[in-house]
Amino acid sequence: MIPPPVLFFAALALGFALHRLWPQPLFADATAGRVAGVALIALGAALGTWMMLHFRRAGTPVSPLRPTRRLVVSGPYRYSRNPDYIGQALICAGIALAANAAWALLMLPPALLLVRHAVVAREERYLLALFGEPYAAYCRRVRRWI
Repeated sequence: MIPPPVLFFAALALGFALHRLWPQPLFADATAGRVAGVALIALGAALGTWMMLHFRRAGTPVSPLRPTRRLVVSGPYRYSRNPDYIGQALICAGIALAANAAWALLMLPPALLLVRHAVVAREERYLLALFGEPYAAYCRRVRRWI
């Protein structure tokens, strides 16, 4: 499995490569994009930090490549089953906005679809097998994304 940060940033890199070949700015005046981009980057980083704190408190690895020891349902996981991936997507969107690069922003939806179907679906099966009904109940009360 390719880790989600690699998928998100590969999409961002592809978007910047396309932007270099066929520049497509998002805004005529890039100032608003820079401000919005920095805000999204900060929001994504804060969400990622909040998520990591709750994983550490629970004593379970953050990496989806390592075995999960506990089901984390506190902090941002009260509102979304995938706040880490939302945070990564916000950071990528923020980078694209700050760089005024339409192609970089357009690569985000395919990256999200890939993460959803190649990573999240696999993680959901794994967590259901590992935690059973407590995970199923959590899925019934908390949305996958937002």
